[in-house]
Amino acid sequence: MLLKYILVFIVSMVPLIELRGAIPIAVGMGLPKLASFIIAIIGNMLPVPIIYLFARGTLVWGKDKPIIGGFFTWCLEKGNKGGKKLQAKAGRGLYWALFLFVGIPLPGTGAWTGTLAASILKLDFKKTIIAVMCGVLFAGCIMMAVSFGLFDVLLGI
Repeated sequence: MLLKYILVFIVSMVPLIELRGAIPIAVGMGLPKLASFIIAIIGNMLPVPIIYLFARGTLVWGKDKPIIGGFFTWCLEKGNKGGKKLQAKAGRGLYWALFLFVGIPLPGTGAWTGTLAASILKLDFKKTIIAVMCGVLFAGCIMMAVSFGLFDVLLGI
């Protein structure tokens, strides 16, 4: 049973998969709901401060390196462009937009991407962590509901 929990924890830390994949895996393995939810949340949030504190600096450091420079430059430009666009649209509701970006479980969204964008935009650390944490909790609730067929019951499918 411990190995199953470790698998859920590790999968929830993987970029692009995160708890969106970890929770259905936990459900498929028959693990208890609440414990699975908590472990997936912790695993998904564990890299967030590290991403925020080091991602931007790493990208800036690597943008002029021979092999990785092109990709790192692309990441910085894409992040800046997308971030400026989001700032223009969201205005003062930028942290709400970050919460929704992280919280709605769609491909390419999540804690990793949201935190990376916040880091590139140099958003406030504490507000970013709170918005991402709330988004991860929200996404976790959605994934639990989907995994247990709540929407099927509500829609009468």
